[in-house]
Amino acid sequence: MKRLRALDLFCCAGGASMGLHRAGFEVVGVDIRPQPRYPFTFFQGDALQFPLHSFDFIWASPPCQAHTAMKTMHNAKPHIDLIPETREMLKASGIPYVIENVVGAPLADTFMLCGTMFGLGVEDADLQRHRLFEPSFDVGLVPECNHGARATIGVYGGHVRNRKRARTIGIYGEGARDSRRKLDKGVPDFTVEQGRQAMGIDWMTIAELSQAIPPAYSEFIGRAAIAHIDAQRIAA
Repeated sequence: MKRLRALDLFCCAGGASMGLHRAGFEVVGVDIRPQPRYPFTFFQGDALQFPLHSFDFIWASPPCQAHTAMKTMHNAKPHIDLIPETREMLKASGIPYVIENVVGAPLADTFMLCGTMFGLGVEDADLQRHRLFEPSFDVGLVPECNHGARATIGVYGGHVRNRKRARTIGIYGEGARDSRRKLDKGVPDFTVEQGRQAMGIDWMTIAELSQAIPPAYSEFIGRAAIAHIDAQRIAA
């Protein structure tokens, strides 16, 4: 059978695209900026002007800068919120879609995914990386966060003890950071390779990783999208 086609709008270097590919889609990405390491068919251009009619599913990750915590910094620059325009376009298309963004973004009827739901991390550090998703279809049951799962557990005298403080890895534009640095300035950062391992991405720079979601997230949603599309076809 011919593979379903997915369009990844605002695709950046392709974290979401890789998950959709693993779920079973043929993927095309669109971004306003060049993406030399994007792993699939790529078009540079305005995501809000790209034709949608030949696709079975659409993923959209409008820029998040207008909704991150950094918007409150004294030197923060103004950013346009493209979520309303993106939603209007996707609804008008009639094609199943999902919009992804950071916690705090004005999405509707959302669910959240976290790296701990998929066992993501490196060494004893969890990758949490919470992201919100607004789907046009029911994705079914969503796993629960499992923060601290990588901490060492011991059972002593009838008590369960956490022998290590829960540790996390954060991926930012300036590097892969260890949460213990807040308590001990001597703790070194993780390497770029460890950041890639934590995210499940092996082709991106650290700057690209900071803009990406783990492919595990989009693979989970992509499989639900395929089930939804198949159900629609059977019912038609």
